[in-house]
Amino acid sequence: MALSRIASDADVSIQSTFASRYVRTSLPRFRMSENSIPKEAAYQIINDELMLDGNPRLNLASFVTTWMEPECDKLIMAAVNKNYVDMDEYPVTTELQNRCVNMIAHLFNAPLGESEAAVGVGTVGSSEAIMLAGLAFKRKWQNRRKAEGKPWDKPNIVTGANVQVCWEKFARYFEVELKEVKLREGYYVMDPHKAVELVDENTICVAAILGSTLNGEFEDVKLLNDLLTEKNKETGWDTPIHVDAASGGFIAPFLYPELEWDFRLPLVKSINVSGHKYGLVYAGVGWVIWRSKEDLPEELIFHINYLGADQPTFTLNFSKGSSQIIAQYYQLIRLGFEGYKNIMENCQENAMVLKKGLEETGRFDIVSKDNGVPLVAFSLKDRSRHDEFEVSDSLRRYGWIVPAYTMPPDAQHVTVLRVVVREDFSRTLAERLVHDIVKVLHELDALPAKNGDDAKIAKEMETKRMVTRAWKKYVMDKKTNGVC
Repeated sequence: MALSRIASDADVSIQSTFASRYVRTSLPRFRMSENSIPKEAAYQIINDELMLDGNPRLNLASFVTTWMEPECDKLIMAAVNKNYVDMDEYPVTTELQNRCVNMIAHLFNAPLGESEAAVGVGTVGSSEAIMLAGLAFKRKWQNRRKAEGKPWDKPNIVTGANVQVCWEKFARYFEVELKEVKLREGYYVMDPHKAVELVDENTICVAAILGSTLNGEFEDVKLLNDLLTEKNKETGWDTPIHVDAASGGFIAPFLYPELEWDFRLPLVKSINVSGHKYGLVYAGVGWVIWRSKEDLPEELIFHINYLGADQPTFTLNFSKGSSQIIAQYYQLIRLGFEGYKNIMENCQENAMVLKKGLEETGRFDIVSKDNGVPLVAFSLKDRSRHDEFEVSDSLRRYGWIVPAYTMPPDAQHVTVLRVVVREDFSRTLAERLVHDIVKVLHELDALPAKNGDDAKIAKEMETKRMVTRAWKKYVMDKKTNGVC
């Protein structure tokens, strides 16, 4: 008697283990496949490829948060299907965003009355926040120039050459001339005196950086405010300041509360900050806060009603997830001032541990400052045998992602390595990184030097090997052709 057998769901799962039956041929990469595959197989295929990504915890190039508490992870997953822009459908999410705006505005010392609401908005990140702030400055400047009967077609913005690329994007996308203050060796942030010299009647604002991407240093916003105030008095202009506090906005209030960089300075009209950096939220959420309603032109705000009710909106994109907004509110109420202060102090202490360990090797010059974003930027004292790029490449073998890069003009001859110290970078990891850097240096020291006699000998040996390979190939080709 013939026996029949019906395949069960369990059998399909077993047959799909590690998706082996579905990956015997190349997977489609540019066109959709004709047929479907089981969900377990799709998951396993993608999961296997993702194993080749770097470990986010060891990505010391990034300022972006890579760890949050499990409770916050649950909130994020619960809200992953909510569209943030649909305020009528998700009024509580909108309320949480408004609470975040007000908390951050007060953190930045915005001049608000007891019951006055702050002016600001959540964004995808600081790039969008900077675009919005820049557009507000441009429109205000244009409106003023039109009212005065003056040309309004050649706006410019003054920054340091150390600004993040999003400022260059803003200038190019929205047709604003970017006037950059060049750097110099030993001084890697914008010089306020030189910045004010570049200001003219077409300058829509001067952008100061609170936490340079290059070396974590805070620019002197207070001095910039004082110098610009004097120039405004002399010229009759009203040139304002924007503070790009993407990295430092969630650091300075807790580590340097006496530092004047925010709305305590009269010319500071708007500030952006990245919630997904030291705001301690996963990518991507940012914030832009204006000093007052007068600093955000009303004509830039759109009102829509096709989602159920009148909704004001001032963003570059439309739809986005609600998860990061909710996560930011979680961190603000979960940690409070005390919690953020403890975390930032710990980050700073671990940065100092790393700095001390690097100094003790005797091989590096420290380029970063002790006061600023908790990071360590450093250069090799002796680059005759190997350079920072080789150190960076070698560290990847130990799992570390430590970027090497050259400084902007006029300090482009300076190359540095940079380690960003985040909340999840412990003292133990700092000590381990120093240990691995020392190992890498010893390995590189054992290789032929790039210059000098060793390099010359190595080059001669390589030339001989190339000649030998070429001659061997010639002889083998002759044998193949049957010619002797």
